[in-house]
Amino acid sequence: MLPLHQGGKAQGPSLFCQTDTSVMTMAKDDVDRIVTAWQRERPDLDVSPLEVLSRVTRIAKRVEGYRKEAFKTSGLVSWEFDVLAALRRAGAPYQLSPKHLLAETLVSSGAMTHRLGKLQSHGFVTRTSDPEDGRGVVVKLTLAGLNAIDVAFSTLIDAEHELLRSLPEKERNLVAHALRRLSLDVENR
Repeated sequence: MLPLHQGGKAQGPSLFCQTDTSVMTMAKDDVDRIVTAWQRERPDLDVSPLEVLSRVTRIAKRVEGYRKEAFKTSGLVSWEFDVLAALRRAGAPYQLSPKHLLAETLVSSGAMTHRLGKLQSHGFVTRTSDPEDGRGVVVKLTLAGLNAIDVAFSTLIDAEHELLRSLPEKERNLVAHALRRLSLDVENR
């Protein structure tokens, strides 16, 4: 089956349900039930943040499963994808310092050192002395690493298009804009 962005047809559960009065209403999700229960049990509290943040949390948990499946096609796990993707996004010659990789992946230096060792043993990266700073190190994608990340990223993008199939482009843009604003606000606290 082709993803929507490649001409496939939308399938899966409808976002809308028909009531007996022939009026289309939005289907209820788990968060609707949770919010309703909290409103009943704690009418003194404004539980409206749950409507956004509980959905973001639940979607993130489910999306992680789809991401893991997408990475399996190239033999990667999530953390390997994160490091290789940071190097790939850097552009040719696909190299960064460990310091820049830390900033891109939000892990500790100890975790990064361990990850780079694993990636190097798999043949996905090399570590060499920085020619501009003899004390520094440069991490560079190998051809195997480049191929692995390109396969994983292509598969991931297809899977993510499929996950978003129920949202028309205009709604996707609105959601992306609202989440960007929220993300910037949370990052700057």
